[in-house]
Amino acid sequence: MTDLDGELLLRDDAGFEAARVDRIFNRRLTSRTPAAVLRVGSEADVVRGVRLARERGWQVAVRSGGHSWAQWSVRDDVLVLDLAALQELSYDASTGVATASPAVQGGATLDPFLAEHGRFFPGGHCPTVGIGGFLLQGGQGWNARGWGWAAEHVVGLDVVTAAGELVHASAEVNADLYWAARGSGPGFPGVVTRFHLATRPRFAHVVQTVQAYRLADFDEVMTWLHDAHHGVADCVEIVALTKTDDDLGPVLLVTAVAFVDDLETGREALAPFRANPALDRALLHVDAQPTTLAEQRLRQLHDNPEGHRWAVDNAWLTGDAAAVVPAMRRSFTTLPNAQAFTIWFSMAPLRALPDMAFSMQSEIYLASYVVWPDAADDDANVAWLADVMRDLEPVTAGQYLGDGDLERRQVRFMDDAHWARFCAIRDARDPDRLFVGYLAGASGAANRNHWE
Repeated sequence: MTDLDGELLLRDDAGFEAARVDRIFNRRLTSRTPAAVLRVGSEADVVRGVRLARERGWQVAVRSGGHSWAQWSVRDDVLVLDLAALQELSYDASTGVATASPAVQGGATLDPFLAEHGRFFPGGHCPTVGIGGFLLQGGQGWNARGWGWAAEHVVGLDVVTAAGELVHASAEVNADLYWAARGSGPGFPGVVTRFHLATRPRFAHVVQTVQAYRLADFDEVMTWLHDAHHGVADCVEIVALTKTDDDLGPVLLVTAVAFVDDLETGREALAPFRANPALDRALLHVDAQPTTLAEQRLRQLHDNPEGHRWAVDNAWLTGDAAAVVPAMRRSFTTLPNAQAFTIWFSMAPLRALPDMAFSMQSEIYLASYVVWPDAADDDANVAWLADVMRDLEPVTAGQYLGDGDLERRQVRFMDDAHWARFCAIRDARDPDRLFVGYLAGASGAANRNHWE
């Protein structure tokens, strides 16, 4: 094609291999090989690309930020639309609505832009995550237990459909696409070129509590936290994790970060953590101290290094502490290497979700992130992850698409009614399956827990 603003690279062209895996965060790279990669140069290129795929009999895959652990955008014999060049940002002070392209990085780019206007949008914790895949999956962003899922703040989208038409979708127009875009992830039957985002006033202060414990205290600490997190103020993000600290070695960390307008409110919101029954044995105790979002993001970059190999899985957990704590013990206390970490993320008390495709959640989210540099360690690390996730099956309700890999493990990510509604929308909007959909093996996504 000669009318492109960007660049089309076919399989035999110089530079194709670099384009195939450009910006793919997980360097345990797949061998899947597309037919071509279109580095789009404009929104019009997305329309051209979809129409070109139809002409040539290709399916279409989309890459926004490249942070998908399973590398959803790298598919065999398809046209990959790489949206990296789409970096639009705008803000309307009269409505509080921002617009942003899918490849815009939530923490590194969108947040500094909004900060200039005194506004905030709850993007992903790792600052280099693009907003496209993040929002399509639901968007587990900063303080999701208090502010809700990031997708809840999407008020509109501009979408290129399977017919190659650019349309706007919202609650008033193309409402089926708007509903599906908020939670269907890589199954979404279209290409989002622009998100319209409701922003919130920016908090004035960030206050944190951090407690570090020996792994031997895991059962006591996590049993207490399991029962206590429901009563913490909803301005507080609560995360427990195990990692290998540079100074302390393998530790269990209980962290709480309050986003508030005055420091005293932050200190009061964090007061429940002083009731931890193991506090007198803490190896480290930071009690309600001021921090910044920039400091929190630097920690995320440290724990999520680029240029490494990753295996990641997750579960929404249900049950009382007597069932849940033993089930998750090995995932926390037997990390396979010094860079791996497992998190426990509070969503309690659960908020009612708006009417959108995203529909699978529980009060506790667990995710294990195994990271390593050497291909020789692939098998051992992947096997460890599979092993500890099996422990969790009796207390697993489902999973979050953002940290899942349906090709390796089928787990529910929507409730049954939402899944049926989504499938009907996909059938109507993309009956020929132009868009590749879920990477889930030959039979496709089943939306079920494989062990049930």
